Amino acid sequence: MSFQIDRGLFKLDFTDYYAILGVPINSDAKEIRKRYLKIARNLHPDSFSSESEDEKQQATELLSKLVNPAYEKLSQDRERAEYEVLVRLKGQQAIKEKDSVQIFSEVATQLSKANDVDHAYKTALQEIATKQYQTLDQILELTGQISELNFVYLLRKGGAVPGSSQTKNQATGAATSNQAGKSNQAANAAPAPSNASQAKPTAVEQYCRRAEELIVRNAFAQAILELRDGLKLEPNNSRCHGLLGMVYLKQNQAKMAKIHIERALQLNPKDEIALEAKQKLDKLSAGTGGKAKPAKAGQSEKPRDSGGGLFGLFGGKKK
Repeated sequence: MSFQIDRGLFKLDFTDYYAILGVPINSDAKEIRKRYLKIARNLHPDSFSSESEDEKQQATELLSKLVNPAYEKLSQDRERAEYEVLVRLKGQQAIKEKDSVQIFSEVATQLSKANDVDHAYKTALQEIATKQYQTLDQILELTGQISELNFVYLLRKGGAVPGSSQTKNQATGAATSNQAGKSNQAANAAPAPSNASQAKPTAVEQYCRRAEELIVRNAFAQAILELRDGLKLEPNNSRCHGLLGMVYLKQNQAKMAKIHIERALQLNPKDEIALEAKQKLDKLSAGTGGKAKPAKAGQSEKPRDSGGGLFGLFGGKKK
C-alpha cells in the first residue's frame, strides 16, 4: 500500500507527523498520546471493524508504517522538540514559497482568510480529524487536507510554532520583540495561497532540506557534506552557514562552528539558527575562561554542556 501524500507541508519534502496523527502542531504529549490510542484502536487488527482480510492488512500497514513512526517521533519530549526545529524551518520556508504550493481544500483556503486564525485552525482540524481514520480509502486524502491546514497556519503565524516547547524556550526581551514583529509582519503581508504553478526549489535549498532531514536522523557527517556542496554553489548562503555551524557544534568542532556561525550572521544578522548557535557557543566559551578549550591531539573539541537550547535537542546518544 502506497502512503504517498503530496499536499501541504509534504510538498516541502517534509513528513508532517502532526497531520498523520491529526493533531495541532502545538500539541503536547498528553494530547498526542490520547489521539494515538484512539487511532490505534481503529486500526489494530483485533479491533478493526472490517471482516475483510485485505482491509485488515491495509489497516495494519497504516498503523505500523505511518501512524507508529509519527507517534514515536512526537511522543518523546526530546524527539518532539527536535522535530519542532524542523517545523519552524519549514514554516519559514512556507513564507518564501507561499505562491508555489498549491492549496486544494476549501477549508485551508478559508483558514487563509480567517480573522481568528488560531480558533479557525483548531476547529477545522478537529472536524477533519474526527473522520480521518474512519474508513481506509479517505485516510491519505484527509491527512493531506490537515497538512494543508498546517501549511496555511504556519504561513499566517510567520513561520512560528505558537505554544511549542521551542517557542517557550526562546529568549525574551529584544529578541522576542523582533520575532513578534516579524510574525505580525508576515501575518499581515502574506496573501492567501494561490494556485500558481509550482516553482522548483533552488539547488542550494534542496541541499539545505536534505541536510535538515539528515540532522533529524543524527546523520551529521552526511549533513555536513550536503551543506558543503550547497556552499560550493552559493558561498554566501546564510542558511547553509547557519546549519553548518549548528552541526559542527554538535560534532564538538567549536572552531569550525564559530567560523560558520559568524559568517551566517554577517550575511544575515537575524538568522535564527545562527543566533541560537551563537548563544550556545558563547555559553561554552564562558565556561572555559572566555575561549574554547583546545582539544588534545587526535581528539575533537567537546562541549561541556550538551543540554538546553537548540543543540540540546540533538545531544547525546539515544537510549
